[in-house]
Amino acid sequence: MKLQIFDDPHRAAFFPLTHLRSTGDLRCGILKLRQRLESLFAEDAGYIISPELVELYQERHPDWLINQAVIEDCLYVNSRLKPESEAYQLVSDLKPETALVNRDLVLAFRSSSGIAFCPDVTSLTALSIEIIQTDLPYYRHPSDLIQDNSRLIRYDFEHYFQDKDNFFETEPGVTVLDPYNIWIGDNVKLKPGVVLDASDGPIVIDDEATIMANSVIIGPCYIGKGSMIKIGAKIYEGCSIGPVCKIGGEVEDSIIQAYSNKQHDGFLGHAYLGEWINLGADTNNSDLKNTYKNVSYYSYDHGKKIDSGTLFLGCIIGDHVKLGINCTVNTGAVIGTGCNLWGRDLISDFIPDFSWGEASALSAYRLEAFLETAKTVKNRRKLSLSSSESQLLSYISQRRLQEKPKS
Repeated sequence: MKLQIFDDPHRAAFFPLTHLRSTGDLRCGILKLRQRLESLFAEDAGYIISPELVELYQERHPDWLINQAVIEDCLYVNSRLKPESEAYQLVSDLKPETALVNRDLVLAFRSSSGIAFCPDVTSLTALSIEIIQTDLPYYRHPSDLIQDNSRLIRYDFEHYFQDKDNFFETEPGVTVLDPYNIWIGDNVKLKPGVVLDASDGPIVIDDEATIMANSVIIGPCYIGKGSMIKIGAKIYEGCSIGPVCKIGGEVEDSIIQAYSNKQHDGFLGHAYLGEWINLGADTNNSDLKNTYKNVSYYSYDHGKKIDSGTLFLGCIIGDHVKLGINCTVNTGAVIGTGCNLWGRDLISDFIPDFSWGEASALSAYRLEAFLETAKTVKNRRKLSLSSSESQLLSYISQRRLQEKPKS
């Protein structure tokens, strides 16, 4: 049986985080959403993604099967399916020509007749696929991922890291609480004064990471490959920090996709950051309203602010965003892809993609200047800005000029 992991038509619900990536490539817990599905159902999966991402993905993953028809028996699984044992069991037990549907959202279906991919219930019904209604949960927006992160760090530790070769050794001057709940990768550097407290959840520090002196890490927490935790940092529970990041200050219940820097003092809480982001010194965000009411945030999918369903939501920041020193980011702020912001104005509500300036006096970021900076930043990591990535960024920039958010 072949596995096809698909993004449904509501990828925009996760903008700006999915401007440059598939929904399945969002990190939650230690792994990305697609990686759990691959490990459970098939390692040689195919992928169904938005047409605007195809050229970029073919360039980055030339060996992937992307948007290709499958003739043989095939299991299609929505990348937004919430990872739970019951969900995985129901998907595994699907018989040919049946589909799991939550109201009108297709979560998974299996076909042995080589039908073309169908992302909606109407099309599946027309093809004589039996519809099985279910209340299995799925991720609706980025806040759902933030709220589920601690649980999935625990899940991933138990299923993928607990039995792997562990390079953990007690270093002089390092304080460890509950060492059996800690996994250390190859060539990790733990400096004197580091505290690893896994009393309330596991800690995974992946290969080549560096934890500098006097940092405190509280589990559940994941530190990605090649990342650096700066001197005196306070990394609280519920944090997933992807590869090649530099993180300092105070961070809590936040996900950082990869290749992003928050090197200095300042608080980041209940936030989701993409890649190639830099937060200036003493930048802070709020993650709880003074009224203790649910946080609303701007949804690209709805074109307006909607209720996140939670009291705690900090900020959602798209790829290639730069914030200057002493920036203050309000509860539930959404900062679009490619923004460059500074000044004393409170950054709140929604900052459209490719905005430049202070929050009260925004203008469109000149694309040529943005691309030059993006090339420089990636070159510092010995990577390059490809033509397909430049084209996609240009498309997003042009769309920003043509569209205005609804009130």
